[in-house]
Amino acid sequence: MNDIQNQDDLHLIVDEFYKKLLSDESISYIFTDVVKIHLEEHLPILVTFWSQAILGTGGYSNNLTQIHLDINDKEYLSPELFKIWLNHFNTTIDEHFKGDNSEKMKTQALSIATIMQIKIAQKNQ
Repeated sequence: MNDIQNQDDLHLIVDEFYKKLLSDESISYIFTDVVKIHLEEHLPILVTFWSQAILGTGGYSNNLTQIHLDINDKEYLSPELFKIWLNHFNTTIDEHFKGDNSEKMKTQALSIATIMQIKIAQKNQ
């Protein structure tokens, strides 16, 4: 099994990941009812984010933390939702890739989820 090497690999991951999220009733409502994402617009943004984080390509300039805090204002993003998100994310990577970049991506996702949960808890105090 190959490691993540380019944006096509990242597109495969985010596309398959969102298929999992949207088919899981315990979390899909966040994307369909609360945020109402348009995948055709959202996936390229995610590919750019992960390309910057994993491949060092640059190009992502949105405030990731603020985006999630704004979502949390509409619907509480609980620790359980982050566990579901991470499980689907890690499973998707493990199904398709193996190597340093794959591990780096999973570690980065865990860091992001942890920081988001801390920021949400601080805001909700």
